[in-house]
Amino acid sequence: MTTNGGFEPVFCTIVPPHVLDRLAQAEDPLLHGPARRTLRRDAYERTQRRLTTVVGAPAVAALAEAEPGKPRRTVYDARHGTALPGTKVRGEGEAPGQDATVNRAYAGLGATFELFLKMYSRDSIDGDGLPMDATVHYDEEYNNAFWNGEQMVFGDGDGEIFLDFTLPVDVIGHELVHGVTQYTANLDYFGQSGALNESVSDVFGSLIKQYTLGQTADEADWLIGAGLLAPRVTGEALRSMKEPGTAYDDDVLGKDPQPATMDDYVRTGRDNGGVHINSGIPNHAFYLAATTLGGHAWERAGQVWYDVLTGGELEQDAQFTDFATLTVKAARARYGEGGELQAVSKAWERVGVRTL
Repeated sequence: MTTNGGFEPVFCTIVPPHVLDRLAQAEDPLLHGPARRTLRRDAYERTQRRLTTVVGAPAVAALAEAEPGKPRRTVYDARHGTALPGTKVRGEGEAPGQDATVNRAYAGLGATFELFLKMYSRDSIDGDGLPMDATVHYDEEYNNAFWNGEQMVFGDGDGEIFLDFTLPVDVIGHELVHGVTQYTANLDYFGQSGALNESVSDVFGSLIKQYTLGQTADEADWLIGAGLLAPRVTGEALRSMKEPGTAYDDDVLGKDPQPATMDDYVRTGRDNGGVHINSGIPNHAFYLAATTLGGHAWERAGQVWYDVLTGGELEQDAQFTDFATLTVKAARARYGEGGELQAVSKAWERVGVRTL
């Protein structure tokens, strides 16, 4: 169940539409072909998600043998088709196979489960042991990964611009965290609330990577999707929380359009009001708070963000100011008037977001 309003899952992808739109206009068919097919497939899946929301999603069957606090992972292989979930290839507790993509997906589901359980006492995506399903090898040269409200889906990429979407663990985490948001604050996927939805996934996706690697805030690269871009691309990742707008600058992809502060906020009707673009602002605020505090970012900074996401006060149509104000309130409630409160308050001030 959600803490705010009705249950309304949305279709969320890791690669923003503006990136695929740019690729779809390329002259080279090796570039525009996969991008156009991906855009068509995304449009279809988005429509299916809306229809499922109207008629209701099928209930998830309970697993009799499942234990509280234990993951329930299943990985399926679409075998380059589009029927979901596909053929089961690895279940919970089964040994790794020969397919590295399957193994990475399985491990990424586990890493996400572990962070939320051990750090925030949350049992899976819904907090109540929801089974975690993922499908790999989806479609032909599919340039995306998505959460469709029920499960994870990964493409293999086209090999020209994008590589296998299971390569970066933060991509896996990012998409699964859309599910956590779905079951908690249920943030509307449009405008600033949509940008917050995307930012929360980037924040915890990055924390999952940092937790897996045992990194401190200062050691982390704060990149989303590092290792996803093919060698021909001039860029490091899809997004940078440390320096929004610097993740890539490529002849084909163009330049990363994310702003770091409200001075450069982008007003657009595309991408649901720029949800993948303006998420750079709250992303940067989290980076500033986490690096000011130091240590492991999933501890104090991550705890404050988690408290806001799950606290029941975050409205579905929340704006940046609303979210920022609640993080200040949460920092004060958990840590008092000390350094945590100052770090969070100052971070929002530096990105130009007011707190009330």
